[in-house]
Amino acid sequence: MPKSSIIPQHNEPFRSVLIFGPPGSGKGTLGKFLSSAGNHFHLSSGDIFRGLSPDSPAGKIYEKYAGKGLLLPDIETIQIWHHFVHGLIATNRYFPENQLLLLDGIPRTVRQAELLKRYIAVERIVVLEVHNMAQLVQRLQRRAIIEKRLDDMDTNVLRTRMEVYNQDTSEVLGAYPASLIARFNAEQKPLEVLRDVLINLADILS
Repeated sequence: MPKSSIIPQHNEPFRSVLIFGPPGSGKGTLGKFLSSAGNHFHLSSGDIFRGLSPDSPAGKIYEKYAGKGLLLPDIETIQIWHHFVHGLIATNRYFPENQLLLLDGIPRTVRQAELLKRYIAVERIVVLEVHNMAQLVQRLQRRAIIEKRLDDMDTNVLRTRMEVYNQDTSEVLGAYPASLIARFNAEQKPLEVLRDVLINLADILS
């Protein structure tokens, strides 16, 4: 009779909240607030890919595409994401039986949303909306100075990223029932946004 595994096993879809918002809208800040306040797990796709070893197979694929300013192919993106999540479970950092998975930055395409259906059960979708483009640009340029992210200094590049986000996100959101989507005014102060999100998501966060 085989011994039970000492590595945590989880085969059910992960209960998840998706967080969408243009660059600079405060997705990361909101994710950190929710994870610390409610003991849930915030996972940014950017952190996954930036943390890949450049010598690993996944890291080489990432560098190949990211170096040209391109998104990774959808299948490889989900494979890397899925492997990373199981690594979190195996190292006792994420407990899917007790925690919501707060996903920031994924899915980026309709195809990714389809591929994720076998892995996650989406309970709510948070959309952070900022209509004042100048305010977003100012936020990103301020962050660029603090975090030394030079790609966030070029106004033209930033506006292009906003346009790409708006186009891609409208398509991705169309892949989910409208009843799951909750929109929030992210032009408010971070704590005001958090207040509104907590009120709306109280039923699943508590």
